[in-house]
Amino acid sequence: MYISWHGQSFFEIKVKENKENGEVKIAIDPFDEKIGLRVPKIEADILLITHQHHDHNNKKIISGNPFLIEEPGEYEVKGIFIKGIPSFHDNSGGKERGQNNIYKIETEDMKICHLGDLGQKELTENQVEEIGEVDILMIPVGGVYTIDSKGAANIISQIEPKIVVPMHYKIPKLEVNLEDIKKFLKVMGTEEVQPQKKLKISPKDLPKEETKIVVLEP
Repeated sequence: MYISWHGQSFFEIKVKENKENGEVKIAIDPFDEKIGLRVPKIEADILLITHQHHDHNNKKIISGNPFLIEEPGEYEVKGIFIKGIPSFHDNSGGKERGQNNIYKIETEDMKICHLGDLGQKELTENQVEEIGEVDILMIPVGGVYTIDSKGAANIISQIEPKIVVPMHYKIPKLEVNLEDIKKFLKVMGTEEVQPQKKLKISPKDLPKEETKIVVLEP
């Protein structure tokens, strides 16, 4: 499996080929040009939208007639299991910024979780149970519109993933005023992490004990 990050919460996941489905491409939360970043045009078989804000729902840039998922529920597409779990974009039960979907993806004997624009400082017991075991967690850390570094650390302690991939933080040219990644790394006690262009991962590569933080280049 290959995981690439294009900035904000926009991820591209390429699942290795198998006899039945070949390579499957998943896109999550594509943004539009209003946020200042270059908008890549990519092809996907599955498109996940966590909520309907312009920095997460630019469906038109995704080619390939993907299967669209933008509501909670359980789905199976091309042998990949996906669960959408309802959550809130704020810490006030959705009164400020509405709802947000958490997505759990199961493929290649690994479990991936994308938290979207989670604004809750703490997950409910039911959400933790619905999410279950997680190998790779994509979590917002930039504050302002989502949880901040301390909030992210708290959510990570609830989920206990094997790998954490931070997202939705300040990067060059982004016109949204978010916190820098260094603040999150400091909170997590990991100040030096060498960014990677993409994450190549298989079950044998997952850390056995401590949670590992992987920073991806947009």
